[in-house]
Amino acid sequence: MRVGFFVTCLVDLMRPSIGFAALKLLEAGGADVVVPQRQTCCGQPAYNSGDRADTVALARKFVEEFEGFDYVVVPSGSCGGMIRTHYPGLFADDPAMAKRAAMLAERTFELTDFLVNILKIERVPGSFSGKLTYHDSCAGLRELGIKGQPRALLAMVPGAQLQEMAECETCCGFGGTFSIKFGEISSRMADNKCQHIADSGADAVVLGDLGCMLNIEGRLRRRGDAKTKVLHIAQVLAGEP
Repeated sequence: MRVGFFVTCLVDLMRPSIGFAALKLLEAGGADVVVPQRQTCCGQPAYNSGDRADTVALARKFVEEFEGFDYVVVPSGSCGGMIRTHYPGLFADDPAMAKRAAMLAERTFELTDFLVNILKIERVPGSFSGKLTYHDSCAGLRELGIKGQPRALLAMVPGAQLQEMAECETCCGFGGTFSIKFGEISSRMADNKCQHIADSGADAVVLGDLGCMLNIEGRLRRRGDAKTKVLHIAQVLAGEP
C-alpha cells in the first residue's frame, strides 16, 4: 500500500526526529511511504482563528497533494482531527470538492490508529527501561477516538511499564490559541497536568501530539523538573527518544 505521510508544521519545524521515527515504524510495518515535498499546513491554525478563506485554500491544496495515496498518516491527533472531522464541511458550496475531501478524510489516520487497525503490527523496534505514563491529547481522544491504540502499542515495548496518571484525559492547557488568549488558565491547567505526571512516578510522559508535548515539557522545566522525559509515542515505539 502507498501511504502519504503528512509531517505537520510543528514536527517539521520543531522536532523532525518525530517524523523520522514515524517513518521507521510505517516502513517496518510494510508500508510504501511517500512524503510529498510541497506539503505545508493542514489549515488548522487558520480554522481555529476564524480565517475561513485561508483554511479552504490550504485544505484544497492538501486534498490535491494527498488524494492519490491509498492512505494518509499523520503523527498528530489535532491535524488528523482537522482533516477527518472538519475538511468535508469546508466545501459546502462546492459539492465536487466536498466529495473529494470526504473520501480523503476516510483514508486519513492518526499514526497509532493506523499501526494498530490498518497495518495490525504485532511488534515494534523500540525498547524502554522504566515507567511511562500517557497523556490523552484532546483532539485525538475526542475527534478520532484515540485511546486504546497507543496503550496497545506501548504494551509491545520491551521494558516499558505503563503507569496511568490521574486525569489522563484532562486537557494540558495548550489548545492552540487558547494558551495565548487565556494564559493564566492555561498555565494552571498545565501545572495540574505536571503534578499528575509527577505523582505517577513515571520516568517519562508519552503522548501523540507535539503541541501538547511542547506545552507540557515547557511547564515541567519551568517548575524545575529537568528529569522527566517528554516523548512522542513514535519516538518510544521506534526506539529513538
